[in-house]
Amino acid sequence: MPSGIKWATCNVGATIPEDKGDYFAWGETEPKGSYNYYDWNTYSWNTYKWCNGSSTTMTKYCEYSSFGTVDNKTTLELADDAARVNWGGKWRMPTRAEQDELRKRSNCTWTWTIQYGVKGYKVTSNKNGNSIFLPATGFISDLGFANANVGYYWSSSLCTDDSNSSYAYNMEFSSDEIYWTHIFDRYYGKSVRAVCE
Repeated sequence: MPSGIKWATCNVGATIPEDKGDYFAWGETEPKGSYNYYDWNTYSWNTYKWCNGSSTTMTKYCEYSSFGTVDNKTTLELADDAARVNWGGKWRMPTRAEQDELRKRSNCTWTWTIQYGVKGYKVTSNKNGNSIFLPATGFISDLGFANANVGYYWSSSLCTDDSNSSYAYNMEFSSDEIYWTHIFDRYYGKSVRAVCE
């Protein structure tokens, strides 16, 4: 990347690029439950680490008093970063800006493909030709496992657009679009693709 950031070849919790890896709530460093895609009751406000049972009782990473205790932290600390805690070294979750850098067509060519039976994007650097594979992952919430053909990847950045501290940014993609969203609650279980300097 122009910034010098390097992207990992597989998701946190995975050993090969095609593996979805573990699912993390934003700001949590361990996957929940028995790693069953349908064990959705473990991903809810009731079990989320940084609140007291609801979206309006945040205890960390909060900008607005209507959502909990204000600390004005908008980027995950490394102790709450799933990539750093699980992989160590200099690995960490990407910021919104770093995910945006990866998304830009001027930096990378995104090609929807099926790799060893798994749908996702081959993302190739326009600078050096190196590539990574980002599998479609779906997500887990209190409503179940959903959208298996869509990729959802947490950033380390709290949502700062909608005056709503219960949201965090993630990169999202389908076969015909690569985009940003912040309308998902922080307790959702999503994949993490790490970066390092």
